[in-house]
Amino acid sequence: MPKNNDWKKRDGVVYSTNQNFDYQYRQNDEAKTPMNAQQNLRVALDKSNRAGKQVTLVTGYVGTAGDLESLTKLLKTKCGVGGSAKDGEILIQGDVRDKVVAILIKEGYKAKKIS
Repeated sequence: MPKNNDWKKRDGVVYSTNQNFDYQYRQNDEAKTPMNAQQNLRVALDKSNRAGKQVTLVTGYVGTAGDLESLTKLLKTKCGVGGSAKDGEILIQGDVRDKVVAILIKEGYKAKKIS
């Protein structure tokens, strides 16, 4: 049985004198999604590095990628615009901050509009 000797993945292990040592790789578990009322979301307008186009940016989401995608799809559908989700942030095309905050509050999230 060959050993898995991928030394680049061994964070913090320098050397072991134990002949039977076998490094256990940590599994990167996604954070479980807390209840909607425990989420503190911030809704802001952003147009930096976007060729002058305005986007509504929702930050502060904690949870799994699947739940983030479903929330993004809900917001895009209710606002009737395009958008995307990446790295815990939701981008909605255009300045629809008031509408997004209203939708999030109706869904049970704690949402705040950032000027």
